[in-house]
Order: sequence, then structure tokens, then C-alpha cells
Amino acid sequence: MSDEYVLFEKREGIGYVTINRPDKLNALNDRVMRELRQVFTRIADDDEVKVVILTGAGEKAFVAGADIHELSVQTPVEGKTRSQYGQDVLNLIERLGKPVIAAINGYALGGGCELAMACTLRIASENAKLGQPEVKLGIIPGYGGTQRLPRLVGKGRAMELILTGEMISAEEAHRIGLVNHVTSPEELMPTAERIARQIMANAPLAVRFAMEAVHHGMEMPQDEAMPYEATLFGLCCTTEDMREGMRAFLEKRKARFQGK
Repeated sequence: MSDEYVLFEKREGIGYVTINRPDKLNALNDRVMRELRQVFTRIADDDEVKVVILTGAGEKAFVAGADIHELSVQTPVEGKTRSQYGQDVLNLIERLGKPVIAAINGYALGGGCELAMACTLRIASENAKLGQPEVKLGIIPGYGGTQRLPRLVGKGRAMELILTGEMISAEEAHRIGLVNHVTSPEELMPTAERIARQIMANAPLAVRFAMEAVHHGMEMPQDEAMPYEATLFGLCCTTEDMREGMRAFLEKRKARFQGK
């Protein structure tokens, strides 16, 4: 077993990030968070990686939560610092500029659910369980869960999940919009890879600008978000990929995008 807690490899444009603590159900401790930050910082500057798939080692858990041994001894100042650091790491993932697909292969609880929510898309195995059980431990979600969850599923559903601390099934998570797809365990990674390749077939800069339009536009009033979208649309029109995409369509051939 590797002594790394976060493994990274890349194949054919896809970066695979695996949280590697299966004996601890891939719980997020300080070292895992540091390694996640290092890996995603490297991915951000790696032009060979177009899409990322994030998962957990083993079959039982994506990430079953934070490391309770560390949380149980923290002071109020340490708690705030840990929360802010975790938020920074998840913000890095959310704002990577490249799509990140969470392949949820079991428990995604607490910090694990928050980590999945920071990803662009979420694919869950049928055996996945998701939830924010922090109130059962006398704390609240601290890695952005109170902010991302209502934006994904609505205020009422988010309140119920956060205040009861109960887990939900993959099917229920799909019904309320928390995950995009539910698959059999055997099809989890193939499904994530299929979606990754569908995204990679498109113009890289257009994908990036579309993600920016959604991320930033959701934080603006609609009458401000529309001009922002128009600006990004205009930027697309400066790219070689736009000209290639239009030519390929008119010539009835597959586009050859260069990310320029």
C-alpha cells in the first residue's frame, strides 16, 4: 500500500484522484487535506489533464467524513482555522477551471459529502449513502456544506438534511438533485469515464467559460449575470476553437479542438 493518502494518475486526458485511506473509510484528516491541495494545484497547471475523476479507495466509502480523532481535541481557534483551510481546498476544486467528476463508491458523509458537492458533477453507486451528520457530533458542516447544499437541492431539503443529520440513499440523492446519475457499483467508473470523454470531445475553452458563467452567475442577480454571460460568449468568439467548431459543423466533420 502506498504511503500517500491522495493518489494521482492520468490516462488519455483524464486525471484520476483517489483518496487512499480505505482502512479509515478514507476519512479526511489534515494530511489528506494538504495532499488534496497539492494534487489539485498541480492538476490546475497540467495541460494534459482535461477532466478529473475523484473517488475513494476500496468499495465501502468515497469519504466517510472527517477524522474524529482530530476534531475531538480542537480548540475554537483551531476549529475555525481547520474549517477555513478545508473551505479553501474545496474552493480550489470547485474553481479548478476543469470539470471534476465525483465517483461516489459508498459513504459520502460530512466532509465527504461536502467534497462531492465541490465537484462539478456527482455519479453515485447504488450502495452510496450521503449526508451531513455533523449535528450529531455537536458541530455543523464546516467545509462549505451549509452553503453548497441549499444551492444544489434547495433551502428546505438542505435544512432537513443538515438539521436531522440523517443519511439518504443514492436514489433519494438523485431524486432531489444532489447527484447526477446512479449506477451499479461495476458501472460507476465506466460511467464517470464516459461522461468525462463526452466533455473532452468539446472545445476546452468553451467548457471552461461555461463553467465560469454558471459558477459566478449563480452568485449574481440575473440582470447582472446576463451581461457576464455575454462577455464570456464574446471571449469564445476570439478563439481558434470557435472557428474550428463552426467550420467542422459546416463541413460535416468532427472538430479538432486545440484549446486555443
